Amino acid sequence: MILVDTSVWIDYFNGKEDTHTEILDSSIVDGTVAIGDIIFLEILQGFRNDTDYQKVRSRLATLDQYELFGNDMIYRCAENYRTLRKKGITIRATTDVIIATYCIKHKLPLLFIDRDFIPFVNHLGLISVIVET
Repeated sequence: MILVDTSVWIDYFNGKEDTHTEILDSSIVDGTVAIGDIIFLEILQGFRNDTDYQKVRSRLATLDQYELFGNDMIYRCAENYRTLRKKGITIRATTDVIIATYCIKHKLPLLFIDRDFIPFVNHLGLISVIVET
């Protein structure tokens, strides 16, 4: 299973064709993509058209769904954020901290475009679906 960040889903729904969206598409076909509650929320918030909203909502609801944030994640997220801050790295979005921390905890590879995940890969053991060389 892999988790896919909102940024990749947005490109996918907008019809962008690149390595990330191709991996997402093949993972959907293979049944190896899951979605996190926060990611699901971010995706649904982006749809203005009711028909598109309902279509995407029903299709994404068929994926394995993970609850990314709960009481046990508060300290883990705070510790990861603080570890990166001590290295002079500031993560802009709390949701990215939650997503990365969940993936690290569960050794779940993450497909992402957002550069804020790179410090989690480099310093905290986040597994990236795409290994940059």
